Amino acid sequence: MDKRFYINSNGRIKRQDNTIYVEIEKNGDIIKKALPVTDIDSVYVFGELDFNSKVINFLSQNDILIHFFNYYGFYSGSFLPRKKNISGYLLVEQVKHYIDDEKRQFLAISFIEGAVFHILRNLRKYNISGEDFEEIEKKLMLKIFETKRISDLMAIEGNIRILYYQLFNKIINNNDFYLEKREKRPPSNPINALISFGNSLIYNTVLSEIYRTQLDPTISYLHSPQEKRFSLSLDLAEIFKPIIIDTIIFSLINTKQITIHDFDENLNFTYLNKEGREKFIRVYEEKLKTTIKHRKLKRNVSYKQLIRLECYKLIKYFIEDEIYKPFKAWW
Repeated sequence: MDKRFYINSNGRIKRQDNTIYVEIEKNGDIIKKALPVTDIDSVYVFGELDFNSKVINFLSQNDILIHFFNYYGFYSGSFLPRKKNISGYLLVEQVKHYIDDEKRQFLAISFIEGAVFHILRNLRKYNISGEDFEEIEKKLMLKIFETKRISDLMAIEGNIRILYYQLFNKIINNNDFYLEKREKRPPSNPINALISFGNSLIYNTVLSEIYRTQLDPTISYLHSPQEKRFSLSLDLAEIFKPIIIDTIIFSLINTKQITIHDFDENLNFTYLNKEGREKFIRVYEEKLKTTIKHRKLKRNVSYKQLIRLECYKLIKYFIEDEIYKPFKAWW
């Protein structure tokens, strides 16, 4: 159960005995496809779907999560089946580490440390001059370890991101794409649309991995639990966004797999159209399946498994007091 199933068209989901079918209308015909419930762990819905409680109950029985996105590809919400893998003791420890300012700060710094490590890795990988990111590497990176408050940490992280996004134009080798500044709500140009869409995907992939563990996804440290419902996924995603999402964006644009024709505009924002989403998702899936030889486990693990391993490291920190060190790519 490590695959994701994407529905990018309008239609309906029906249950027939112990099988779930997705029915999509295409060119006047109804295309019926079985949903492989024994092989998938989550469903990503980008179209308008009709389904009833029989479908929801069956998916819940099989521990399948559903993530919903609106017409423009923006994340709307998730359905999580009743969590079976729970631990009261771990929950208490998670809360303790949140209400203890020093422990919370340690974890928040760790997440940003992992993120900045991969940001710098990207800049070196794409042969950006060290002078261009000297402020990130020699000043701001060091300051994150001196912070005592979450607000100060996030301010520094915000400055790092500003400088990092300014260097996107030196990495991207395509005259049709240019990033003046990062704009999230709403994304104002194709690169911002790619970043927002990719980040939504990784947030929900991380959420699915958290769900498979005993961690509570609502208790977070860098992001306030009041800010988002499943804010722990935002915390852990910080580590993986640069190494997964940003590298996908650079590759799609520089190889011209994505073109300006894969975007549409509505009023004052830009978004990936259906064809653009399908292209991004295809490369995203390839990335998650890519394997690396793990130094400690001495076996190949996928990018998706690296996310799960990060969850386990947090659990060990909470219940075994094994110092948490954020994932840092070694290859």
